[in-house]
Amino acid sequence: MNQNTVDEGKTLGLVAYLTLFGTLIAFFMNNDKKNPFTSFHIRQALGLGLLYIMIGYVVSSLDSMMVSMSFWIFFSVLYLYGIYGAITGKLNIIPIVGRVFQNVFKSIGQ
Repeated sequence: MNQNTVDEGKTLGLVAYLTLFGTLIAFFMNNDKKNPFTSFHIRQALGLGLLYIMIGYVVSSLDSMMVSMSFWIFFSVLYLYGIYGAITGKLNIIPIVGRVFQNVFKSIGQ
């Protein structure tokens, strides 16, 4: 991937991490150009968003402040890691779950 492709995809890569609506906006805007850098970050952000909702549903039923804070800190770090990768123009796979997201959503951006 050349630097021009990365530079063109940085903005939508960043938008992808701004809630699930941002992911949808980036997805539809990337449909025309099929920028591989943006597609990578869309897959990462979509996976994070869906995982956040699934685990958040379970955590909210536990009614424990310690579990809730750990959940928020964990996902904040993962989102910030993804945002940092999008801003700096790197294809940083999110720790622990990033490879799974790339495999599950591999059809996005193809």
